[in-house]
Amino acid sequence: MDLTTLLLSGLALGAIYAALGLSLVIIFRATQMVNFAQPALALVCAYLAFAVNRATGGYWLGFIVAIVAGGMLGALTERLLIRPLKDRGPLSPVIVTLGLLLVLQAVAGMIWTAEPQSFPYAFDFRGAFSPASLFAVVVVLVTAGAILLLFKFTTIGLRMRAAAFRPEVAALVGVRVGRMLTIGWTLAAAVGALAGLLAAPPFIHPTVMDTVFVYALTAAVIGGLDNAIGTVIGGFLLGIVLSLVSGYLGAELVTLAALAILVVVLSVRPDGLFGQRVARRV
Repeated sequence: MDLTTLLLSGLALGAIYAALGLSLVIIFRATQMVNFAQPALALVCAYLAFAVNRATGGYWLGFIVAIVAGGMLGALTERLLIRPLKDRGPLSPVIVTLGLLLVLQAVAGMIWTAEPQSFPYAFDFRGAFSPASLFAVVVVLVTAGAILLLFKFTTIGLRMRAAAFRPEVAALVGVRVGRMLTIGWTLAAAVGALAGLLAAPPFIHPTVMDTVFVYALTAAVIGGLDNAIGTVIGGFLLGIVLSLVSGYLGAELVTLAALAILVVVLSVRPDGLFGQRVARRV
C-alpha cells in the first residue's frame, strides 16, 4: 500500500478517534473525571440510528435521532448515577461508569444480537479519501472549534469550568453547579453519539466501540485531556501513525505502537502535548 493511501486512511481513522476523544475532553473539563461508559453510550445511540435507518430507509433522520438520544442519555446518566456519588470519593464514578459500560453492551447485544449488521456511511465511502472520510474530518474540526469557543468565550462554558474546578466557590457566586454538570454530560454524550455514527460503518456490533475508545483515550491523553484542539491533533497524529504501522509493519503491532507512543509522550510531557500544567500546593 502506498504512502499517500496510508496517510489518507490515517486521517479518516484519526477523525474517529478525535471525535470520541472530544467527548472525553468535555466530560473532563466539566466534571474532572473520565467517563468510561462513553463508548457504550455511543454504541446505543449508533444502534438507535441503525434501527431508524432500517425502518425508514434514510440516513439523516437516524443521525439526528442518535445525537438527540446521546444528549438525553448523558443527562440521565449524570442525574441518576453520577450525581448521587458526589460525596463518595473519586473512585465511585469510575466504578459506576465501568459497570454501565458492561450493562449497556449486554443490553445492546440482547436487543440487536451480537452478530455484525450492515451500517451505512453518511456519504460514498469508496476511494483513498472518500466523501465519507472528508465528512468525518470536517465534522470533527467544526466540533472541536465549537467546543473551544464554548469553554473559552461563552458564559456557560466559564460556568462549567468553574463548577468542575471550584464547585463550592462557583455555588457562592451564583453558579448552579448541578445544572452545569448536567449540561456537560449532555454535550459530551451528544458528541460521543457523533463518534459512534462515524465509527460504526460498515458493520455495527456490541463491541465495535471498544478499540475506538482505547485509541480515543490515548489521543485525548496525548493531546491533553483539558484541550479540545490538542485532542484533535492527537487523534489525527495517532491515526496516521497507526495506519503507517499497520501498512508497513503489520496490523498485529498497532496496539503496541499506540502504547509506545503514549508512554513516550507522557514521559516527556505528563500533561500531554497541549495540556496545561497545574501547580499544586504541597
